[in-house]
Amino acid sequence: QVQLVASGGGLLQAGASLRLSCANSGHTVSTYAMGWFRQAPGKDRDMVADVAVGGNTNYADSVKGRFAVSGDVAKNTLYLQMNYLKPEDTAVYYCAVRLSPFDIYQYCGKGTQVTVSS
Repeated sequence: QVQLVASGGGLLQAGASLRLSCANSGHTVSTYAMGWFRQAPGKDRDMVADVAVGGNTNYADSVKGRFAVSGDVAKNTLYLQMNYLKPEDTAVYYCAVRLSPFDIYQYCGKGTQVTVSS
């Protein structure tokens, strides 16, 4: 069973940097991709960035050039380096796994709160 643990959130000022981590505290599973999602109060959960087993990455337009996703999909570990943070980046950040190209992302754990003040 996959049990993802996201960590590294905090309270920062605009312009600061932060690195989030995600690890699977359950059994390591074969995955196609892992991704970061975020949900701000009153808004839908949106994808921030993801990385597939071959190394291909995708980013939301709002974070391109500021955020970098990395990790070892095969080992179910994921990181998100966030630079030049903005107040609109404030959200709960979740990590998720996608077991195959035919599956949707599954959220299997609690998120971590990131709050950016202006």
